[in-house]
Amino acid sequence: MEYRFLGRTGMKVSNYCLGTGAFGSWGNNNEEECIQIVDTAIEAGINFIDTADVYSAGGSEEIVGKALKGRRDSVILASKVGMSMGTGLNQSGNSRLWIRREVENSLRRLQTDYIDLYQLHRPDPQTDIEETLGVLTDLIKEGKIRYIGSSTFQAWQIAEAQSVSESRNLARFSSEQPPYSILNRGIELDVLEATRKYGMSVLVWSPLSGGLLTGKYSKGQTASSDSRAARFKGSVLGNVVDPSREENRVKFEIIDRLQEVAAEAGMTLAHMAVAFTQAHPSITSTIIGPRTLNQIQESLKGINIQLSSDLLDAIDQIVPPGKILDDLERGWEPNWLAAASRRRN
Repeated sequence: MEYRFLGRTGMKVSNYCLGTGAFGSWGNNNEEECIQIVDTAIEAGINFIDTADVYSAGGSEEIVGKALKGRRDSVILASKVGMSMGTGLNQSGNSRLWIRREVENSLRRLQTDYIDLYQLHRPDPQTDIEETLGVLTDLIKEGKIRYIGSSTFQAWQIAEAQSVSESRNLARFSSEQPPYSILNRGIELDVLEATRKYGMSVLVWSPLSGGLLTGKYSKGQTASSDSRAARFKGSVLGNVVDPSREENRVKFEIIDRLQEVAAEAGMTLAHMAVAFTQAHPSITSTIIGPRTLNQIQESLKGINIQLSSDLLDAIDQIVPPGKILDDLERGWEPNWLAAASRRRN
C-alpha cells in the first residue's frame, strides 16, 4: 500500500480508500460481513474509509461506526452531507441549518466525536458557498470535523470556493471527490488542473464505472438479480450499467477492446481499470466500494499493479483523454441545463 498526503493538510492516506456505499440496504444487509470487509481493508493497510449520511439512509454510517469501535483513531474517516435524508423541506442541501443538524446525526451514527474529512456530497446551487464554508469553518473550530472537501464540483466551482475561503478567511477545501474511470475521463479536461493549482487532493469514485469494467455485464443480456443494474433498476445508479439500455451499446463495444488490452497485459480488466486511475499524478486515492468479502479480496490483489506507458497509450487510443462516453456518469446534472434556465421568460 502506498500513502499520499491529503492535499496540504500534512495528513497521509492510503492510495486505496474503502468506500462503504454498499453497506446496508443499498447492497449488503449482513453487518457481520460488512465488518469483515472493514477488517480486511485495514489489515491490507488501508487507513482511509469513506461513507455518507445518505448511504442506506444512514445504515452505512451505523455499520462503519460499529466496525471501528475501539480503533477509531487508527483510520482517517470521511463522510458526506447534502443529499436528501427525508421528505422535510430542509432535509438536504448545503445550508447552515441542515449541515448543523446533520453533522450531529452522522457523529451519532458513526459513534465518534469527530469526522476527519467532511465533504459536500454535491454542489448546491441554491445556497451561497460563503454560507456553507462559514458553517464548516465553525464545525472545525468546535472540533467536530477536521478537514473539509467537495464532491463532483465543476472546476469553476472549485475556484469560486477557494476564492471565497481566501477573501473571507474561511476554511478551504482540502479535497475533491469526482467520478473517474477509463470510460469517464471528463475531469482530465479541467477539474484535475484546478485541484492541482489549489493544492487539493483528488479522491476518485466509480473507478469501475459502476461495475461495467469488471466485465460481469454483457450487451443485451439480462443482469443478474444481485447486480447493481437489478437492485437499482429505473434509477441513475441502475441505468448507467443496464445491459439493455441502448446508450450503453458504445460502452460495451469499448469494453470488449479494453478486455483484449488487459488480457494481453496479463491482468483482469478490473485490475487494469483501477490501476489506470492510480496512474494519473493528480489522483491521491481511488475509492473501491466492495459489496462482498470476495469483492474486496479480489480488489486487493491488484494494489501493486502499475501500468506501463505503452499500456496507458493503448488505453488512450481506445478512450481519448478527457472523453466521457455517457452523460449519466458525470455524477449530477447541472441545474443550468434545465429547460427553465435555457429559456428566456
